[in-house]
Amino acid sequence: MSDSLDRSTKINLLKEPVVKKLCDVLDKSTNKGWRKLGEIVGTEGRFKVSSDDMEMCSLKVLELEGSPSRMLLRLMGERGCTTGHLMDYLQTLGNSEAIQCLKPSALQILIQPQSVALISGHNLRLSCHAVGKSPVQYQWFKTKEEVPNSFSPDLVISPVNLKDTGFYICRVNCGDTFEFSQWAQVDVLNVTVSYGQSYHSLDGRLKLVIQPQSQRLHVGETLQLECGAVGRPIPRYQWHRNGVPILSATKRKLMIPHVMQDHHGRYRCEISSSTERMWTNEVDIVIDDVYAIGGSSNEFFLNSVPEHLYATDKVALLIGNLSYQNHPQLKAPMVDVYDLTNLLRQLNFKVVSLLDLTESEMRNAVDEFLLLLHKGVYGLLYYAGHGYENYGNSFMVPVDAPNPYRSANCLCVQSILKLMQEKETGLNVFLLDMCRKRNIHDDSTPNVVLRVTANIVFGYATCQDAEAFELSSSGFTNGVFVKFLKKRLLDDEKITVVLDRVAEDMGQFDATKGKQALEIRSSLSERRALTDPIPPGDSADLAHAHSRQWAKAHELPESMSLNFDCGAQIKLGFAAEFSNVLVIYTHIIKKPENMSFCQAHVTDFSQDLDVDPKEMNRETPEETGIYLLSSSLPQHCLYTRLSSLQKLKEELVFTVCLQGTFPALDDDPVHWTKSINIGKPLIARLDLYRAMRRNSCLQTCLMPHSPSHSPCHSPGPEHHLQLHLGLYQAQDYSRLSPQHHYLDVYERLQGAVGGCEPVYDSAGELSSSPGRFSIPIEASDDITELQTVFINSLQLQQQ
Repeated sequence: MSDSLDRSTKINLLKEPVVKKLCDVLDKSTNKGWRKLGEIVGTEGRFKVSSDDMEMCSLKVLELEGSPSRMLLRLMGERGCTTGHLMDYLQTLGNSEAIQCLKPSALQILIQPQSVALISGHNLRLSCHAVGKSPVQYQWFKTKEEVPNSFSPDLVISPVNLKDTGFYICRVNCGDTFEFSQWAQVDVLNVTVSYGQSYHSLDGRLKLVIQPQSQRLHVGETLQLECGAVGRPIPRYQWHRNGVPILSATKRKLMIPHVMQDHHGRYRCEISSSTERMWTNEVDIVIDDVYAIGGSSNEFFLNSVPEHLYATDKVALLIGNLSYQNHPQLKAPMVDVYDLTNLLRQLNFKVVSLLDLTESEMRNAVDEFLLLLHKGVYGLLYYAGHGYENYGNSFMVPVDAPNPYRSANCLCVQSILKLMQEKETGLNVFLLDMCRKRNIHDDSTPNVVLRVTANIVFGYATCQDAEAFELSSSGFTNGVFVKFLKKRLLDDEKITVVLDRVAEDMGQFDATKGKQALEIRSSLSERRALTDPIPPGDSADLAHAHSRQWAKAHELPESMSLNFDCGAQIKLGFAAEFSNVLVIYTHIIKKPENMSFCQAHVTDFSQDLDVDPKEMNRETPEETGIYLLSSSLPQHCLYTRLSSLQKLKEELVFTVCLQGTFPALDDDPVHWTKSINIGKPLIARLDLYRAMRRNSCLQTCLMPHSPSHSPCHSPGPEHHLQLHLGLYQAQDYSRLSPQHHYLDVYERLQGAVGGCEPVYDSAGELSSSPGRFSIPIEASDDITELQTVFINSLQLQQQ
């Protein structure tokens, strides 16, 4: 640990505890405080602190927790002030207490314990790592009592029980100096976990595990509602009644003693963290006058609670293809998939999010998705990337598709729908963020026979024979569709109502007026919503059995502490950006006193992953391509991003290399290495790299170009019904010019998400798609009436 101050550090890079302590000193000091400091800086003239700046700083006292000193330091930092400059100013000021704030402490806590909520029976780990001028010792406390045998920087309780709920703190000693860590709250939830069920989530994200239950009470009884979520940091709670927050109802358990008639209503709880928000189910609380009761309580309960539609489970597959080998590259799919993943998790969906899949990987991913479906499940497929539509069939283009591509190289969405129908799903939602232009290189007419089911919803990012756009930006932004979809996705409304509102929002967007409009196709006859609950019951066991496969693909390697012979200790941590993207970071926990420099990096990865050495072991997440997860990663680490984990054929083995220099050795670098095996992380466990499996969705869509099938043709109009669907669209596309790939409007558009070429007729005019849809519906004498209802709901016409 260095004894000297790094005078070149910009003051806006000072650690928050240092800034807070310094500001507290300067704000409270009268003659040697922030105002005098500002005068010194202004007089010296290097950083130009004006009287207007000082007035702006003084106004901060009018704000809650406002700090004039913090405002002054921010202005100085923006103008290039370093720690050395600030130290000189403080010495001129003569404030010894402020000077002491900038001097390196004999003891520094680098990693603070974090509050966490977890389930009884799981493992609890709290970490507190510090460095000092001499060896440090640790002692953990629960409230005021010492935790027995807790002398390690990591407090591990395995398994954790309800009695372990409470507040924990760590005291760190270094010689005669000691520091206390911040408090960490541990909330242990008592939840019965069935075999195969997992409540672990990526990156410690919130996971709702306890839902409140509807109740019928008598006047004077006590109302007790409970909910709960696991995650790190610990969730915050706010109960609502009839949509209005309940004052001081900010705990997991809501208790109202001696209820009265005016306590009846609909209750739910908002659960949030610094980056997430989710809602519990809304439940009915009925309060009866004690003299008005008749019949059994069960009868009253059943009669008082309205029927709700529900899902036996919720599963989503999200695919974003952007790094095409033979076609234009895209940017928005990565951001879109990331944002939708976070939102769908809040709705209790099991989400598999994948980037840049080849044809065989896409087909195998769909097969794994289908394994999670069964009767009553809500299945959602989102795709962002290049695509096209021929004869009413939508095709998703893999990243390895040739140029030109045909149906045999792509995945037919309608064939996936057919397989989902065979699972007797409760709701089938397809959100297709791609172009729907005709593919002139593909004249096949796939024959996909769909069942008659009133539970299908298609949300197309654009209309038939039109293109979908992504916004041009120097950074990463959403595509047009998700830009508006993410604002509505959590609404507790029928899914078609949600999409209709998204269509209205998109229609008001000047950048795409007349060029891109959302289209909705639906056969949904019930008020099914993505917010529908997943109640416990007979179907839960089946859902848990299917969840084992999902859990396999989302198990993160556990963080580990590595000790080297030289006395150095490093932390090796992991995070998941997507189901097939792993982030590895290394952090120096302990550096020997006689070592002048110490750094740990990772190397020697499998060639399956094709990792670019230039983008490994970077000092900021952004340098290695981690743009979306950077804010939730620990600071002061070296970061490496491993993508395309689905290509990993063997267990992931790599080397951690520690490099150090010693003044006694003329600062020549010395190296130590450790080999690390973390198995097959995340989606790699499912072996998507293998050849297409026998039950692949390829088998449901017979195509002339398919290498595994002989040519076929669609039955004529006398053999099936042809779809002619009504469209929700805001614009007339008949005069759309094929040159509208880039648009100079308020937000410049990057271009079409789908890479199809414009289609021209023999006269050189832009051709429209055929006016028919070749998607036959199975018919039999037994279901004529049901078929009629289904056809009417889709606005079908006999062809």
